[in-house]
Amino acid sequence: MKTTFPVVNTDPNVTRQVLADHPDLMVVAFNFAEAGAEGALHKHPHVQSTFVKSGRYIFTVEGMQTEVGPGDSFVVPTNTEHGCVCLEPGTLIDSFTPRRDDFL
Repeated sequence: MKTTFPVVNTDPNVTRQVLADHPDLMVVAFNFAEAGAEGALHKHPHVQSTFVKSGRYIFTVEGMQTEVGPGDSFVVPTNTEHGCVCLEPGTLIDSFTPRRDDFL
C-alpha cells in the first residue's frame, strides 16, 4: 500500500520525508541541498541504519568522525549521539526500529 508523506524542513538546507512506516520499522529520506548543511548532533532510543544514496558527509558518532559516500552504510545503536555535516549535496536513507512516531 502506497502512502505519500509530506516533505518536512528539519535544519537549514535539510529536508526529511518518510518513505514507509510500520510500528516496528520506518524508512526516511534526508535530502541535503548544499555543502555545509548539517544534521545536528542528537540521540534517540531507536536503532538507526543509514545508507548513503548520494553525496558525501562527515558523520560524528559518539565523538568519532568518519567520512562516508555513495554506497556506504552503518548502524547507530540506541541512545548514541550522532550527527553529520554535508560535504557534497545528496540523500541519506535512514531506517529506524521501532518507528519514529515523532516523524509522523
